[in-house]
Amino acid sequence: MTELAQYINGYFGVPKEEIAGITSFFQLTTLAKGEYFLKAGRICDKLSFHKSGLLRIYATTAEKEITQWISSQGYFVTDLAGIIFDKPSKWNIVALADCEFYTIDKKDYNNIGQHLPQWHLLEKLFIARCFNLMEDRVFNLLSMTAEQRYKAMQEQHGELFNQVPLQYLASMMGMTPETLSRLRRKAQL
Repeated sequence: MTELAQYINGYFGVPKEEIAGITSFFQLTTLAKGEYFLKAGRICDKLSFHKSGLLRIYATTAEKEITQWISSQGYFVTDLAGIIFDKPSKWNIVALADCEFYTIDKKDYNNIGQHLPQWHLLEKLFIARCFNLMEDRVFNLLSMTAEQRYKAMQEQHGELFNQVPLQYLASMMGMTPETLSRLRRKAQL
């Protein structure tokens, strides 16, 4: 069973006999370090399940780059505004390391429900999960101190501190690189 099949079965509870039908729409794809999954201003035309590697999702403003998320194994990657509403993305998504994905293109994504009635429930759960993760991130940014956000990131995604430039992690946690350095020094004492 592929990582995608295990995820669909484990998280969404899709019966094993239906998983093969769903995963048959996904193709194994790769992205080399430095290549873009999506560039800002373009419409996202795919949904991918992250098998390996690291992606940075970020936007550029006049003053700075803002890292929204570092995606790693076990997460779905897309721009919902594009794949659902055909809107250009505000996000750049670039490979920080060589990546592998299970990818479904937009055409198949839009047609999969005709072949698998269960897909519409799965899609609803997927979008609800995305929304819930974003709600949690916004709540944490608004309610936690920088130190609490750092500790939570260490607990949940500690491996990223050895794989990703610290300025990206600082941005993702809503702090400056200097604040992150100070918190790291304090935690090592």
